[in-house]
Amino acid sequence: MYRAVELMTDRINAHISRRQREGAKNATINRQLAALKRMFSLAVQAGKLSSKPYIPTLEENNARQGFLDHGSFLLLRENLTDRIKDPVTFLYHSGWRVSEMRALEWRDVDLAGKVIRLRPEISKNKDGRLLPINGELEQIINRAKEKRLLSCPYVFHEDGQRIGDFRKTWKRACQQAGLGPVIVHDLRRSAVRNMVRAGIPERVAMSLSGHKTRSVFDRFNIVSEADLARATQRLQAHLEEQPRVPVVVPIIIAPAKTVR
Repeated sequence: MYRAVELMTDRINAHISRRQREGAKNATINRQLAALKRMFSLAVQAGKLSSKPYIPTLEENNARQGFLDHGSFLLLRENLTDRIKDPVTFLYHSGWRVSEMRALEWRDVDLAGKVIRLRPEISKNKDGRLLPINGELEQIINRAKEKRLLSCPYVFHEDGQRIGDFRKTWKRACQQAGLGPVIVHDLRRSAVRNMVRAGIPERVAMSLSGHKTRSVFDRFNIVSEADLARATQRLQAHLEEQPRVPVVVPIIIAPAKTVR
């Protein structure tokens, strides 16, 4: 245990090395370092310390790259229990976070206007946003309305209680569908990817999914091998449409001016 004034950069680096030997990922260590930075900043602001040490930030390269193509999602859904089929399908179409789906209440749903208004207080980034509901999303909300209990404010519920954790059921369905290590958050990546490939402008897609920064959105807009294959096919098709006969552009050289 060290006093704050004794916690210099060399000791912080030693802590980083120890955590890495223990198997901690860089992202986990960075969260700890961020808390330490905040602690020192508050201490300096309060006049408890005159300065703060340099605290490094590690490179993070452990972001997941998972997503489900539409066929895989449909196969997965067939293996889900009835109680979570609609909540999971809602996540796949909306791109919402699980916490946002769980907190969705009927006061947020405008059935007549066919829109859902996500309240800022239940949004991770504290920004409200709109989700138009049509097609399968509208069908999901209508089925939820048929199961609505006046004593329960939540759109998705289990016997009047907000829908709980369903990771075990999800994992079992993934195994039965023969899918790899897929997590529920991959549905959010899938939704973003589907929006972009459907031709939705990226600015609009970001508004629907609730991404505030382009860098994070780009991480979700995953490029697959199939995307790359389609890109090369389009390039090949473009080249095949080009003229086979060289187009010669004559070069006209202006005569040099005579200096008198």
